[in-house]
Amino acid sequence: MTKHVLFIHGVGEGAYKEDMLLAQNLQKELGSDFEVRYPEMADEANAPYDLWKRQIKKEITAMSGPVILVGHSMGASYLAKILTEAKATMPVAGVFLLASPFWGGEGWLYEGYEELVLPTDTAATFPKDAKVFLYHARDDEIVPFAHLALYTKLLPQASVREIDTGGHQLSNDLSLAARDIKEL
Repeated sequence: MTKHVLFIHGVGEGAYKEDMLLAQNLQKELGSDFEVRYPEMADEANAPYDLWKRQIKKEITAMSGPVILVGHSMGASYLAKILTEAKATMPVAGVFLLASPFWGGEGWLYEGYEELVLPTDTAATFPKDAKVFLYHARDDEIVPFAHLALYTKLLPQASVREIDTGGHQLSNDLSLAARDIKEL
């Protein structure tokens, strides 16, 4: 039985193409027992939250569960926020947040991104049976490594993977995440 993975890319001009290397590596590492869906999100340069939220929900609904949700960078921030706002319509086996910016508090405070601030009860709002994993490279040149600790406070149930090197793109190597996904 094929297991379904939804991978949401980051934002900015060219993000889909750049993160495709991550999605392709994940598919390679997972093998034929898994199908990694990698949709091109609308308006990647501006990434309006409501538009992405609708598209992500549509993508999840189109999959057969239980699903595995993977997000990179802003795609991870969007996934986390969406999971706090609405009950999952199908079983979620795992949530994998890669190099995710943390919004609000001690994280990033940019006008227009207030809607991405996670509630203080985030851990309770995530799908109950889903395993949660957080990945961040110490040498991330885009999202400060300190954001990982902020996520860890809100999601104490998460397995945390601190990666020494790999930058924001994690050297396009998701073998660690693939190993965790296979162990679900």
